[in-house]
Amino acid sequence: MRILLVEDDLEQLEPLQGVLSEAGYIVDGVEDGEIAQWLLSKKQYDLLILDWMLPNVSGLSLCRHYRILGKTAPILMLTAKDSTLDKVEGLDAGADDYLVKPADLIELLARVRALGRRSPNWQGDILRVADLQLHLSNLTVERNQVTIELSPREAQLLEYMMRHQNQILTREQIEEALWEWGSEPESNALTVLVRKLRNRLQSIGIADWIKTIYGMGYCLKPSDSI
Repeated sequence: MRILLVEDDLEQLEPLQGVLSEAGYIVDGVEDGEIAQWLLSKKQYDLLILDWMLPNVSGLSLCRHYRILGKTAPILMLTAKDSTLDKVEGLDAGADDYLVKPADLIELLARVRALGRRSPNWQGDILRVADLQLHLSNLTVERNQVTIELSPREAQLLEYMMRHQNQILTREQIEEALWEWGSEPESNALTVLVRKLRNRLQSIGIADWIKTIYGMGYCLKPSDSI
């Protein structure tokens, strides 16, 4: 799940982005409402977390504009404004939920999970391909009653490939899907990540499901579909 997190206080943005990333989410974190507005015109998000008070374009304005465009991803307003009238104004602008700062990180994650279930792209907490199950809630994979843990980035790669099984995915497509806006992966970052994921999957006998299509990219192809 890809999240746009907009918070103008860097001391709050970084820990929020960190805890969401550790939970397996791909998080584009920005400090400016104008940049956020530009990103919303370029990328598709599964969830928006918007601070109310932002430079140039407020979170409330972002919320209203996003809804006017007919976009339906859930929106969580994250702000110090805690009066009933403020909450009503945020909800009337199109927000789905409201969390007062400073946010408890455990509660934030719970609300993100709940809102994620409202996303148009929601397919459940468990993805399945053949006899493989990826548990998004705890970043584990299971096959033949054997469970292994994945790192957040490994889980993101496997999730993306499972959602596009039997499709050849270019390096550019994968990097665009997995790396956060503003971060530039090193030239060998994807190669290293694929090798790590294959090593993880070796313990459940499916390392060969990830095919390297030379000169093109990678493909997740279960052996029983060859």
